[in-house]
Amino acid sequence: MSSTIKHAVSELSIPVPWGEIRGKVWGPDHGRPVLCLHGWADNCGTFNTLIPLLPKECRYVAVDLAGHGLSSHRPAGVPYTFPANVADVRRVIDGLHWTRFSIIGHSMGGNIAAMFSALYPEMVDAVVLLDCFGFVPTDSIFIFKVIRQGMDDVLQFEKKTEEKKRVYTYKKAVERLLAANPTLSEQSVHILLERGLVQVDEAGFVFSRDLRVNVKNIVPISLEQSLEMQLRIQASVLVVLGDKGFGAAPESNQLKLLQGYRERNVSLKLGEKKYINIICRKKKTLKLPWVVLSLIKGFSSLKFSESEDRHSQYVCEKLQMQGMPKGHEGSRLVAGVLDHETLKY
Repeated sequence: MSSTIKHAVSELSIPVPWGEIRGKVWGPDHGRPVLCLHGWADNCGTFNTLIPLLPKECRYVAVDLAGHGLSSHRPAGVPYTFPANVADVRRVIDGLHWTRFSIIGHSMGGNIAAMFSALYPEMVDAVVLLDCFGFVPTDSIFIFKVIRQGMDDVLQFEKKTEEKKRVYTYKKAVERLLAANPTLSEQSVHILLERGLVQVDEAGFVFSRDLRVNVKNIVPISLEQSLEMQLRIQASVLVVLGDKGFGAAPESNQLKLLQGYRERNVSLKLGEKKYINIICRKKKTLKLPWVVLSLIKGFSSLKFSESEDRHSQYVCEKLQMQGMPKGHEGSRLVAGVLDHETLKY
């Protein structure tokens, strides 16, 4: 395809106070900047199958978040939180010398993208949220319980005797990931393990992610805080949900966030804001990169109209009715990670 990326992929390293943030880069040096953020326990390999299909004129940077993939783990005693991840995004952007850019975020990466867009609204022109609502509200009455549990988990983890990581052969590592995540294809597993394993000796590999990312977030936010931050986002927003992910049965707080996005559509008609929200609830559309591709390409080019919106939803419905075209049965959006809520090891 003449409209897809044909540039070589290069490795990225951004220095941070505790080490480095690693990642991959696609596209021309001076292309429109787009930052890609993966989900919890994943890595930037998440975007390997999607980015090559996107417009070639953009500069795509997909990073391994701290403690994931090949990026450095946070120092001992420093927990993993959403605000810390947002600060890391700012470090990456400063390292890239970007002043204004777009973000594509999957799951946790989308929540980081939304928070960053609220805190630095002047820097972000468009946000694509894949299988997330942008924020993870905690009911106010449970916030103190969540904070305490998170702190207790952190302290308990720190008391554990330093254990040597288990060493796997590559084959055994693949089997473990497949067993823990049956929705993943073997191809997806190989993609994720490119950065999810580190070779320790000739005998085998260890998983690269920091086990502390499993600890509950100790900086939760309430629905009221989430809605206030949502209001501060000035960027155009595209939301893509799947029927087997977080869009399957939205909770009350998530429905309120969706309503907040829908209200921005009214503002769009009045010319005050540019919000576009596409809700795809057919699971098979999540397994086809080129289906969501049509939404993202149209959105990122800012060519979406109301008629195009209806047409895109019709295409998703039509494909679901007809089934997957021959040759695409095993393909997955963003390396298949959208077929499950959280990756397990």
